[in-house]
Amino acid sequence: MNAPRRSNRTYVGIYNDMYGGMTSIGNFIRDAWVFGLLPETETCEGWDVSRIQHLHDQVNAEWDKYDLRIGNLPPDLRERHERIHAAAIERAREHGWVAGQDLDSEMGDDA
Repeated sequence: MNAPRRSNRTYVGIYNDMYGGMTSIGNFIRDAWVFGLLPETETCEGWDVSRIQHLHDQVNAEWDKYDLRIGNLPPDLRERHERIHAAAIERAREHGWVAGQDLDSEMGDDA
């Protein structure tokens, strides 16, 4: 699969990103949905880097409240996390994603 073209100025949106958003940016967008920072309909398409960074910082602040552990989330957030991330994994697999193969990695094949 060819990686979508990424603009230096704006994000392509979670569903236009590699494997339907199975990227680090896609992950924290999904977490923003989990924490209610964004509605689940917001894909962040067209967002600039500073806006993406601000969202990333907000998501990190939420995770800090729970010591970065899914198991520490209250039941409603844990269920939402499971639902959102399970759907993302299913969508990514439909697009050819294989867990553990990070094609967007800067580490290279010999890491």
